[in-house]
Amino acid sequence: MDQSDYLANDAVGLAQLIARREVSAAEVLEAALARTEAVNPKLNAVTLKLFDEARAVARDGAPAAPLSGVPFLLKDLGAQLKGSPTSAGSALLKDVVATADNAIVAAYRRAGLVIFGKTNTPEFGLEPVTEPALFGPSRNPWNPDRTPGGSSGGAAAAVAAGMVPAAHASDGGGSIRIPASCCGLFGMKPSRGRVSFAPADEGWGGFSIQHAVTRSVRDSAALLDAVCAPQGGDPYWLDPPATPFVGEVRREPGVLRIAFTTAALASPSLDPECADAVREAARLCADLGHQVEEADLPGDIAAVTAAAGVVMAANVAATLDNEAARRGRPIDEGEVEDLTWATYQRGRGVAGPAYVQAIQAAHAFGRAVAAFFTGYDVLLLSTLGRPPVPIGWLRGDPPDARGYAARLFAFMPNTQAFNITGQPAMTVPLAWSREDLPIGVQFVGHPAGEATLFRLAGQLERARPWAGRRAAMTI
Repeated sequence: MDQSDYLANDAVGLAQLIARREVSAAEVLEAALARTEAVNPKLNAVTLKLFDEARAVARDGAPAAPLSGVPFLLKDLGAQLKGSPTSAGSALLKDVVATADNAIVAAYRRAGLVIFGKTNTPEFGLEPVTEPALFGPSRNPWNPDRTPGGSSGGAAAAVAAGMVPAAHASDGGGSIRIPASCCGLFGMKPSRGRVSFAPADEGWGGFSIQHAVTRSVRDSAALLDAVCAPQGGDPYWLDPPATPFVGEVRREPGVLRIAFTTAALASPSLDPECADAVREAARLCADLGHQVEEADLPGDIAAVTAAAGVVMAANVAATLDNEAARRGRPIDEGEVEDLTWATYQRGRGVAGPAYVQAIQAAHAFGRAVAAFFTGYDVLLLSTLGRPPVPIGWLRGDPPDARGYAARLFAFMPNTQAFNITGQPAMTVPLAWSREDLPIGVQFVGHPAGEATLFRLAGQLERARPWAGRRAAMTI
């Protein structure tokens, strides 16, 4: 299979070619590996290569399934693949090898995906950029001096550069939507409980969820269909959809009630280009026949953002304490990055009542937003506060801890809110900046409302197709 044919197909398209025996899984895999070897040195997206293992799967035959034979990459966080480490971007865990697949990886295998590596992530997924000390920064195919986002930055860079048509990702505060926006991809954060964390309990108090970044909407839907079965004992779970999500992509959404805002929820304002992208998306939705009006999201964003910080810090502390117990000695400061250490110390200081109060604040915010959504089907707003920032910008040069929080939320003001509420939210690549950098537009749905979002995304993809607009590195 030549590179042009490989790059021209999404995951569903590749699976169809393999099923019709127009090309073999082994040939498709070799195209993926060749592409990875050609562009990964420039991007640092793939940090663990499992080429021999993948060749064995392709040679012996993946299970007969909807995505059989499609090459795939796992994020190096949250995906336990038997026999390989999941470092979470940290030297602390780089040698800890999984003894079994977790639920999502087992589901990917059953779907026929051929896993050939793992992608870069910031340490423990704590940042919206991908610049871990362990592996170094990942770079954006649209401009290698800019971030591909985070924490699924390696995954998004790999997809945008054509290494794979789709890759595993996860989202605890925007980590699917942020890198998808930075890299010109489609990124769906599913509802809380849609994808199991088994055998783990939950991610960041229920804020985090796993899924994927993709070029096409139908790939996202097909991948979610493959992994959305609840597992026994899941603390949050949703029944699989009555009809597959992949079928929703071609269905018309009907007339939706869409609210839009150009606000930056956790920061003073948006970059003008991001605000313009929202207004243009609102005009497009109105042209498609939807009822569109401007509205403000209710709730105390500052209070709930602070509460989320408590929950996340306590969860990081538990993760590191669990690792200390596993290995039989405490974690030393020099074993993790400065941000992780500061978060660890903060988390160890969180008292039980403070954690419960933070959860209560999150739930109160969720109820306020739910009341808002009684009048609307979808909320439209910017995914990010500005286009992809330069590598190193977030931490500062020299490092600037005092200004970190302001820069953090100036970049990602609008994603974390919907991890807190547990609603599905997607970023759609509908705009580009004057510097030809992608600008994603975010759409938020009702809890368990992925079907509506997939219908709307399919309509937007048909109205403003983005597949033909690629970074120079992918041409």
